[in-house]
Amino acid sequence: MSCTTFYAGETVIHRLDPRPRIIMTAAFALLMALTDHSGVLACGIAAGLILALIARLPAGPLLKRMIRLNIFMALLFLFIPATFGGRPDFTIFSIPFSHEGIVWSAVITMKANAIVLVFAALLGTVELFSLGHAFHHLKVPTKLIHLFLFTLRYLDLFHHEYLTLLRAMRARGFRPRLKIHTYRTLGYLAAMLLVRSLERSERVMAAMKCRGFRGRFYPIRHFHYHRSDAVFSLVSILLIAVFLSVIYADIWRLW
Repeated sequence: MSCTTFYAGETVIHRLDPRPRIIMTAAFALLMALTDHSGVLACGIAAGLILALIARLPAGPLLKRMIRLNIFMALLFLFIPATFGGRPDFTIFSIPFSHEGIVWSAVITMKANAIVLVFAALLGTVELFSLGHAFHHLKVPTKLIHLFLFTLRYLDLFHHEYLTLLRAMRARGFRPRLKIHTYRTLGYLAAMLLVRSLERSERVMAAMKCRGFRGRFYPIRHFHYHRSDAVFSLVSILLIAVFLSVIYADIWRLW
C-alpha cells in the first residue's frame, strides 16, 4: 500500500508528455474553481469520467477516493444551507435551510468532483519523479520541486512506518477501546512513529549522499513532445475555449 496514488498502465493517457498534462490540468482546475455555471460543471464532471475511462483507472481505488470526497461534501449540505442567508426551503429542528445555501453546496460538490476526476486521470497516471522532472522543465523553482518531492516521499514513509507499528500492536493483541490504556498506547504509537521516521529519513539521506546527490536530480529518460501530445493539447484548449464561451455568453445575456 502507499499513500501516494499512482495508477500504472499503458494507455494513451499514460504515454502523454506530463508537461501539457500539468498545464491543462491546472487550467481546467482554475476554470472549474472560478465558474458557477451548472452546465459547465456538469460537462467538467463528464470530461473527468471520460478521461478516467480512457486511462483505465481501477474502479475500486477511484470509487473509494470519490466516496471519501463526497462524504466530506455531504457535510456542506448540513452546515452551509443552515448558515447561508436566503429564502428557506424547509426547516429542521427550527433551523431554516436556505435554497441558496443548498444550490451553493451543490455547486461546490460539482466543482470538487470534476477537479478530482481530472487530477486522478491526468496527474495520477504520472510517476512521482516524472512529475518533478516535468515541473523542472516548466521552470518551477528547484527548491519548490524538491520540497514537493520530499514531502510526498516522507508522507509515504510515515504511512509505511505507521502500518508496520500498527501490525506489531495488533500482533500483540491490541484492540482499541474507550480506556486509558488505549489512549496511552496511541500516544506511544505517535511518539514511536516520529522516532522511527526520523531514523528512516537519516538512512535515506545517507543513501542519497552515497549516490552522489548534490541538491539536484539527474533523470535518465527525458520528455519528447509527440503528435499525440499536440492533439491532446489542441482538444483540451478547444474544450476550455467552449467552456469559456458558454460562461461569457451567459454573463453577456445577464447584462
